[in-house]
Amino acid sequence: MSLTPSNMISLGTKAPDFKLMDTITDHLVTLEEIKGERGTLIMFLCNHCPFVKHVNEEIVRIANEYRQLGFGSAAIMSNDTSKYPQDSPERMKEHAAKHQYSFPYLFDGTQEIAKAYDAACTPDFFLFDDELKLIYRGQLDDSRPGNGIHPNGRDLREAMDSVLNNRKVTEDQKPSIGCNIKWKE
Repeated sequence: MSLTPSNMISLGTKAPDFKLMDTITDHLVTLEEIKGERGTLIMFLCNHCPFVKHVNEEIVRIANEYRQLGFGSAAIMSNDTSKYPQDSPERMKEHAAKHQYSFPYLFDGTQEIAKAYDAACTPDFFLFDDELKLIYRGQLDDSRPGNGIHPNGRDLREAMDSVLNNRKVTEDQKPSIGCNIKWKE
């Protein structure tokens, strides 16, 4: 279990467009289809990472709560499935059902989208405003597997609440920490 931080790309960066297969519905999904009226959350996740497993319930809770408030959400899995078959599209579909994902769980088999977003780890969170400009990147909260802190989504929730309350999102953001994305050689 490696401890890889987010790359913390520049705030204001425009969300890279994509068209990826949703492993839940077996349909291609675009960024425009996911985009929320108030904002859009793009999460890089995978099935096997202990950091993702630690926060899965809170991720689902946030997506469900904030969807009602105008935020779109999607998760993208970009790991090399030839080396990590537990992250295959079939397993992604099972994982999404088990954890009741209410958002698309997209397969980035070429890894082009992870590179476009400069994603580094799982989980990695990118929150965009209503114009698809980056306003938050970094951690869900201070919880980590084994540190005794229960996931509450505090950092991400504060950013989303700032949008809802027409406040500027703080630029003091902590990188996410997780397993590195498993790049193809």
